[in-house]
Amino acid sequence: MSIKLENVLISDPVDGSCIDLLKSHGIAVTTKYKLPKDELLQEIKNYDGLIVRSETKVTEEVIAAGTNLRVIGRAGTGVDNINVDAATKKGIVVLNTPGGNSISACELTCTLISSLARNVAQAAQSMKEGRWDRKLYSGFELYGKTLAVLGFGRVGREVGLRMQSFGMKIVCFDPIVSAEDAASAGATKLSLDEIWPVADYITVHTPLIPQTKNLIGTASLSKCKKGVRVINVARGGIINEAELLEALKSGQCAGAALDVFSEEPPKNPVTLELIRHPNVIATPHLGASTAEAQQRVAAEIAEQFLAISGKSDKYSVTGVVNPSVLAK
Repeated sequence: MSIKLENVLISDPVDGSCIDLLKSHGIAVTTKYKLPKDELLQEIKNYDGLIVRSETKVTEEVIAAGTNLRVIGRAGTGVDNINVDAATKKGIVVLNTPGGNSISACELTCTLISSLARNVAQAAQSMKEGRWDRKLYSGFELYGKTLAVLGFGRVGREVGLRMQSFGMKIVCFDPIVSAEDAASAGATKLSLDEIWPVADYITVHTPLIPQTKNLIGTASLSKCKKGVRVINVARGGIINEAELLEALKSGQCAGAALDVFSEEPPKNPVTLELIRHPNVIATPHLGASTAEAQQRVAAEIAEQFLAISGKSDKYSVTGVVNPSVLAK
């Protein structure tokens, strides 16, 4: 199935390789960033393709206004800023780049796990403030500890492989990964009920869907060892921020490293208190923020646009989020 693509709007900043590749195959590209909603609603009708990152909210209203829209591409993994149901009803294909930022997200996760164990961020800040708090920031070895990886897909698997080199024992939960497949990557597949009591560190690598919303909160943390540490470089909302804050205050959770939040930038007073907690390392959604990842996802979404439009047989479509549209 070939979809006609002649005019593409890029509404969030992407690496220039995306623009260059599309133009080199005869696709007209317009870049307009940070469009107010009313301007986006007026503009979108002029294009048959749209490329976004995380800033543009492709709502049902935007999709309805895109009378010529045929393809929406997300230069990244998550598509929670795109109303996929509305797009599917209108026969619009939604694409993402599922593998483009996996290594970058994995490496940040590993960095945060190590930083939690050794209080790196807090100790560095104390030095900047002129203190020498050597005893205060004594930490723990990762060797021999158990890392629970919730979601053993591209990112989770890479995290598990790397943290084994620290001598960590890897357990995982993923309903679509077999025990044999997990074992081939050095991990033991367990149920969630089996994971909570054994985990020293928990890192989440799932999409934000009804089954994973508030996956980590009072109910799950209360089943964990006292002093468990949690990491989220996946999606805000998987961890209940208010309940995590309470667990930190009580000592049930000894530390958290958070790169994503239920609201970005965070404004909720509870979330802001969580970020300021002395045992929390917070970063502003940096999982895919590497030069390599940005170049990779930009090129990959352009390649998929060329493949789905039939303008090049060199590339393939690898990230269809709503494949039912192509079956029609």
